Amino acid sequence: MYIADLHIHSRYSRATSKDCAPEHLDLWARRKGIHITGTGDFTHPAWREELNEKLEPAEDGFYVLKDEYRFRNDLVPGEMIPRFVVTGEISSIYKKNGKTRKVHNLIILPGLEEAERI
Repeated sequence: MYIADLHIHSRYSRATSKDCAPEHLDLWARRKGIHITGTGDFTHPAWREELNEKLEPAEDGFYVLKDEYRFRNDLVPGEMIPRFVVTGEISSIYKKNGKTRKVHNLIILPGLEEAERI
């Protein structure tokens, strides 16, 4: 069984922590026992550039944080290394019966090269 958090946003999203960088996503995934985390926001060029710099390929479609960016922390149990998968979101907002509705559809890509093409 794997635990995944695919609905992630980068620090380039509105109302998101400026600490929402790959090294922090890796640290918190390890602290929480999350095996797979999305990258979020693959359409943002500066975020893609940062992902290309800080992540390296692991298994097909997955990436890991490069060792030099990994925070060492005594509060993190074990040596589990979370995998990153390239994700983004389409946010559809509409009104129905006088109420605003929001639907977030996640997009999962096979890699950073495909994100660059899109």
